[in-house]
Amino acid sequence: MLNQLLMGENIYYFMIIALAVLAVTDLVVGVSNDAVNFLNSAIGSKAISFKTIMIVASVGIAFGAMSSSGMMEVARKGIFNPSEFVFAEIMIIFLAVMITDILLLDFFNTLGMPTSTTVSIVFELLGAAVAISLVKIAGADGGFSELPNYINTDKATEIILGILLSVVVAFSVGMIVQFISRVLISFKFLEKPKWVGAIFGGFAITSIIYFIIVKGLKSAAIFSPAILDFIGANPELFLLGNFVIWTLSSWAVTVATKLNIYTIVIVLGTFALAMAFAGNDLVNFIGVPLAALESFNSWNASGVEASNFTMEGLTQAVRTPTYLLLASGVIMVITLWFSSKAKSVVKTSVDLSRQDEGDERFQPNFLSRKIVKYSIKASENLGGIVPVFFVKKVDKQFEKPYVYIPKSRVQDLPAFDLVRAAVNLMVASVLISLATSMKLPLSTTYVTFMVAMGTSLADRAWGPESAVYRVAGVLNVIGGWFFTAFSAFTAAAFIAYLIHLGGIWAIGILLTIAFALIGRNYLSHNKKVKETKLEEKLQKSESNSIIGVIEESSSNMSLAIDRANKIYTQVMDGLAKHDIDRLKKSRKGINKLDSEVEGLQDNIFYFIKNLDESSVGTSNFYLTALSYLQDMTQSLEYISKASYKHVNNNHKKLRFNQIKDLKETDELIDELLSEIKTIFDSKDYPKLTKLIIGKEELMQKIDQKIEKQVQRTRTDESSPKNTALYFSLLLETKDLLIATMNLLEIYDSNANVKI
Repeated sequence: MLNQLLMGENIYYFMIIALAVLAVTDLVVGVSNDAVNFLNSAIGSKAISFKTIMIVASVGIAFGAMSSSGMMEVARKGIFNPSEFVFAEIMIIFLAVMITDILLLDFFNTLGMPTSTTVSIVFELLGAAVAISLVKIAGADGGFSELPNYINTDKATEIILGILLSVVVAFSVGMIVQFISRVLISFKFLEKPKWVGAIFGGFAITSIIYFIIVKGLKSAAIFSPAILDFIGANPELFLLGNFVIWTLSSWAVTVATKLNIYTIVIVLGTFALAMAFAGNDLVNFIGVPLAALESFNSWNASGVEASNFTMEGLTQAVRTPTYLLLASGVIMVITLWFSSKAKSVVKTSVDLSRQDEGDERFQPNFLSRKIVKYSIKASENLGGIVPVFFVKKVDKQFEKPYVYIPKSRVQDLPAFDLVRAAVNLMVASVLISLATSMKLPLSTTYVTFMVAMGTSLADRAWGPESAVYRVAGVLNVIGGWFFTAFSAFTAAAFIAYLIHLGGIWAIGILLTIAFALIGRNYLSHNKKVKETKLEEKLQKSESNSIIGVIEESSSNMSLAIDRANKIYTQVMDGLAKHDIDRLKKSRKGINKLDSEVEGLQDNIFYFIKNLDESSVGTSNFYLTALSYLQDMTQSLEYISKASYKHVNNNHKKLRFNQIKDLKETDELIDELLSEIKTIFDSKDYPKLTKLIIGKEELMQKIDQKIEKQVQRTRTDESSPKNTALYFSLLLETKDLLIATMNLLEIYDSNANVKI
């Protein structure tokens, strides 16, 4: 009886409830990813405060949601032919799409990678529809050639071409417009006459206004059909009139109020993109559940069995009730304010377009190195063709006024200036408007991201020091976009087939797994964010005297010594217990420490630039200290790597006496490093002398252990691998101690004399 109830028509009530919950969840994960479309320029330029940015974006989202006509875009895209399916099959398709969508978008949010919600929903619909179509074809003993009767393959091809078109066109146009803007305006844009900013404002605001009307409000009832028809029939006249009006308005506003026209453009552009996002992309999150609700109501009123009720009704546009649009807008605004994942996604876009160098998130790969290499060669060849006087004139426009900024404040600086942020918004608005009017399937995510990358390249933000990292990052993001299409199709098809086989039991299990994964990702991401905030890192020195450097670097040395001590102990414990997980953690720890030390060395240029003429000798002290610190990390890296390799290869465990000797060595190291940490914490440098004097005694103790192993090897040792590992660990420990003592000696000789 229970099985009949669960597998009967009541299953569709359960599916509708599940789809409602999934719609709310999809709104949250969708906004977290698409926030990058309208936040990156304003946040990156810091044109206004973060709170003001969020208020502007929130108003844009709310206005876009309320002004949306609520037309169910996705159902009218023609991804599949609804008339070929019955209600029971359509509900499986829709449920599979929503489960896949929340998992896929949450995955990208957790990685902090922007992707397209439009592409994901389209390929999920395609994948689920293909799976159910194949089931129908197989049930009717048909052939694969019948699939086009169910699926609109032309639309899928059009979407894929749209992805390629978005990437190439957006990047190229953004790069060209930014280059022209920078050549004409330069980095000293605030020093230019008012009319220069007014003309730029006229172009930018006209573009954004046209974008608002064509893209943001294209289906809203705010404007009369006559006005929209006039704009559609006379776009050139409309744009020219707007340009004149907004140029004069920009000039009048800047003269009368002293407001910055670039800031005004950024605020308006942020509002426009946020509004367009809510007004159009909203259907990516709630369109499928709404189509399912309409289908359910039609079926419920028909009295026909679910397996016989055909879905011709889905070929018609499905209108969204206003109260649902308002509720969706509220959820989107709340998510925007409180989602930490949205900030992570925005950070990826901002970091890749940052004007100045800094910590790079992505590591170079083969393709990024080749692209940069051949780009440099092409630039050099082009430089030989272009007249020298022209090159010099252009270079002058790209000169940035020097302003000394302490390194501790670098993270508080804008990632790029107001001109680039305004160009980002202007170009994105124009491209999306044109694509909409021409009915081209461009993705707003792809356009906004690639425009930002193109403008950063044109602005020379990708210099020789950072290009290989930035290109690698862009390639990773673009690769993720194609992964979105492939994984959306595959996962939705698989889930649809599982639901077809398992019914309500499969639905329950899939929903449980989906929400469990989202919950785990949420907790993991929050934990990572908290750890990042609390995590202590080695700080770059800013002082210009040796006394100041010693004072500043003491905390660095204390932190490095403490972490080195923990890593060494972790390795010895992992080796003693043959614990591969502990050894993995030690490798991560030493890699992170090594990366931070490398970051300090990368900062040497700025450190030396900041020195007074009378303090140039300070650089020798700082350079020497860093070199010894790097020697320490290299020794630890070898110790960790060798131990991990031994255990990972399943070699024999170390013998009891070997483990005992290594633990005794660990105790010696722990005692020494703990005392060093205390001295650096208290800045009681005279105590360093005592430790330095005890150097030979420490070395002798390690030599004694080496001698003991030599004797064991000659008598009863039977494992060459164990012997080789043991000797290498003790010899590298000696190198670690030598580097540590050398570090203490330079602090001892300088601190005790200077302070």
